[in-house]
Amino acid sequence: MMKLKISLAFIFLLVLNSCNSQSSTVNRQPLTKIICGAERMQEYLPVLQNKNVALLVNQTSMVGETHLVDTLLTQHVRIKKIFAPEHGFRGSADAGEHVRDSVDAKTKIKIISLYGDKKKPSNDDLKNVDVMIFDVQDVGARFYTFISTLHYLMEACADNNIELVVLDRPNPNGWYIDGPVLKKEFQSFVGVDPIPVVHGLTIAEYAQMVNGENWLPDGKQCKLKIISCLNYDHSMRYSLPVKPSPNLPNAGAVYLYPSICFFEGTDISVGRGTDAPFQMIGSPNITVRNFSFHPESKSGAKSPPHVSQICFGYDLRWIGNDAPGINLSYLLDTYQAINDTSKYFLPNGFFDKLAGTDELRKQIIAHKTEAEIKASWKADLEIYKAKRKKYLLYKDL
Repeated sequence: MMKLKISLAFIFLLVLNSCNSQSSTVNRQPLTKIICGAERMQEYLPVLQNKNVALLVNQTSMVGETHLVDTLLTQHVRIKKIFAPEHGFRGSADAGEHVRDSVDAKTKIKIISLYGDKKKPSNDDLKNVDVMIFDVQDVGARFYTFISTLHYLMEACADNNIELVVLDRPNPNGWYIDGPVLKKEFQSFVGVDPIPVVHGLTIAEYAQMVNGENWLPDGKQCKLKIISCLNYDHSMRYSLPVKPSPNLPNAGAVYLYPSICFFEGTDISVGRGTDAPFQMIGSPNITVRNFSFHPESKSGAKSPPHVSQICFGYDLRWIGNDAPGINLSYLLDTYQAINDTSKYFLPNGFFDKLAGTDELRKQIIAHKTEAEIKASWKADLEIYKAKRKKYLLYKDL
């Protein structure tokens, strides 16, 4: 039986609000209003005046109750193009689903997908663009592809001498650092740069690190303007005002995500096609029978793993994340509980790409303990933490 503990702290997490509400620290200090970068318009509107502007945004790019695109149009900003990351401009596409170029029905502005035929804007895409804005809510895990999109956007802006304005937002998993650091040979779109799974950076801090560590090709530098958050620091828990993607519907899913996403490279379903994705795990091939769910095709999960089959496993909906760290017991226990361990890891190698190394898979197969696995991460994490400190905008953990 998996050792899952109900956490009263998780109930506390669920009542935390958003950019336009209240956020508190882990030790429950008095609530303080967080002001996101997009809300600090006086800091970046002067940069946009009389310029041709492009934006990389999605459904999380809100200023109060209004989308950033609509807000800037009321300020007479010349928006020429919108770029969209994974899940699209409105955030409704499945994970991994090819997103096509289109035109926004409301504003008639062209939308160029960076999760379809290409991951990086072309030089033609950026013709006549003077300033680029990036405003997308991240969740603080390396394999959440928005930071990969930011990396390639920085590269394109550097190629075309375009200033990139990053409107920062808090990291809901920014209060700890954990996981294996990506090895170069496992670089992919779910892991571009040598950072751990849980990197402890906001999107703007990450952009500064990409520049500072010379991670762009040929040592290129992107001209950055950072609009930071106010009243935020890395000890804070933060609940998102808008779900960042179709299958992260609430705070529970966001907090579980760094521990649960590894299963996307296994036979185990994470609950896509149910009402609680990333809050349950299971498979028709698991021997545990104390909990079951039934994935079905639905919006945001058109072809979920094990669709229309009964999956047996574990209900994580009431499991909090009050301990700073990735929980490996989910992986270790399900590996023990599956009927045929030779079919646990998908043959496409996606698990290793998510982990950023093949070592974690080998450690699971070798029945290493959680303590032994985490000890193997320690040296690389210490090196990363020392680098990370150079790029922080906010009080550290």
